Amino acid sequence: MMILGLVRWMQPVHGYDVRRELLSWSADEWANVQPGSIYHALRKLTEEGLLREVATEQVGARPARTTYEVTEKGEDEFETLLRDMWWRLRTPVDPFAAAFSFLPALPREEASAALRNRAQLLRAAHESMRASLDSDWVRKSKPVHVGWMFELWLARAEAEAGWCERIAERIESGVSYLPEELSEAPGWEAMREQTERLAGVDREVPGNE
Repeated sequence: MMILGLVRWMQPVHGYDVRRELLSWSADEWANVQPGSIYHALRKLTEEGLLREVATEQVGARPARTTYEVTEKGEDEFETLLRDMWWRLRTPVDPFAAAFSFLPALPREEASAALRNRAQLLRAAHESMRASLDSDWVRKSKPVHVGWMFELWLARAEAEAGWCERIAERIESGVSYLPEELSEAPGWEAMREQTERLAGVDREVPGNE
């Protein structure tokens, strides 16, 4: 959707300009658009009839540049994708969530240190985004809603940094990872043993007193 929408805004437009604009948005970090795949995506969208080539020009020894614009089919596809993204709530893919699912596999000291480090990284990113938001680059060279998007990222970074610090405190307090109802429930023996081993606690085995 990103490439299709950007061509729609900038048409007729060269692939180079599409790539440059997406990089200025850091779209590779939040929209799963990799710089090296943009030209391939433009060709694929053209093959699918969503874009059409308007012209190809070459200046001197430079590589030829193809100019693209959106077709009627591409307009319909973009509007469908756009409204789907606006009106549906999707949980974003987050590798950290997968790692956090196995929190008990880490020593408590390391887990809390990692969370506090993550909080510091998030706050550093927050400061960087705040600087960008306050800069002329955003205020004078981008549409107003780009600044609003930065505000969303700022809110998320601040919220997650606070969460990291709160969870680090709970881990350091020694709170059990298993509720009482699961403390002796079957199926959780391996997790209990691993957690206790990391904590340096020898679990008593019946019959070995």
